Order: sequence, then structure tokens, then C-alpha cells
Amino acid sequence: MEYVYAAMLLHSAEKNIDDDAVSAVLKAAGVDVDAARVKALVASLSGVDIAEAMATAVAAPAAAAAPAAAAASDDAAPAAEEAEEEEEEAGGFEGLGSLFG
Repeated sequence: MEYVYAAMLLHSAEKNIDDDAVSAVLKAAGVDVDAARVKALVASLSGVDIAEAMATAVAAPAAAAAPAAAAASDDAAPAAEEAEEEEEEAGGFEGLGSLFG
């Protein structure tokens, strides 16, 4: 995760994200740098518009939250109806049987 944070810091500072820069940030933070991981990160970020990716990542959870909330409220109504039906089937018996379902 530190490697990604280093790349984001460099992006925020409007610096080039290359092997040397990422390694320097990681070393400054006291991280033991793995050159292969740095090289893989830099290669995976080449050609990526980081600003656009970050904007999309921030917008995606908000967009996904609304349908999830709607689905949760839709699921709650049938569950309440099922509980009422089960209670009616049990004849409203409130004894030891209610402990076992």
C-alpha cells in the first residue's frame, strides 16, 4: 500500500512517477524498497490518468450506496411479513416453543 501512496503523493505534487521518484519517497518514509515492486507499480501506472481514476473511485461508492440502500429497504418488508406469518402459524404460542423458532 505504501507504494501506491508514494505514487499518489508524487501525483499530488505534480512530479513524474518513475522508479527513482517512487523509491526516493519510500526511502524517505523509512520503507525497505523492493525494486521489483516499484518497477511493477510504475509500469502499471503508465498511461493511466490518475486524476480521472481517483475521481471515478470517489464517485463509485456514492453511486453504489443508493441502490444498496434501496435493496436493503426492499428486503426488510418481506422479512417482516414472514415473521408475522410464522407467528400466526404458531398460533401466537409464547412459551418454550418460541425459543426454538
